[in-house]
Amino acid sequence: MDKLPQISEAEYEIMKILWESHPLSTNEICERAVQTHSWNQKTIHTLLSRLTAKKAVSYEQRGRMYYYTPLIARDAYLEQENSHFLNRFYDGKMAPMLSSLLSNTRLSDSELQDLYDMIHSKMNKGEKL
Repeated sequence: MDKLPQISEAEYEIMKILWESHPLSTNEICERAVQTHSWNQKTIHTLLSRLTAKKAVSYEQRGRMYYYTPLIARDAYLEQENSHFLNRFYDGKMAPMLSSLLSNTRLSDSELQDLYDMIHSKMNKGEKL
């Protein structure tokens, strides 16, 4: 997998908006972003400029309006970030991470069952976690 750009937490929030629906105009992105963040339009424009410079998004000008589209897939980005996190904090090993999460996180019976089902399914297919 090619290395995808590193994006900040704020930039990631803009990416989530674009992954949900695209292409979106600058105004549409601003409308959606202000629903969950106290950012002004200038901040959102700056984030879009940074994402464009990092080649995480592209834009098309239609008249006086710019429409943005993600250039990287959500799944590919999450896979890279998960791998980075696992390598940085757990030396690339899944078991210590799961042990830590299970020891320090309150999980419902339903969530535990979901984890069990995922692991069981992987084991039955002969896949490595």
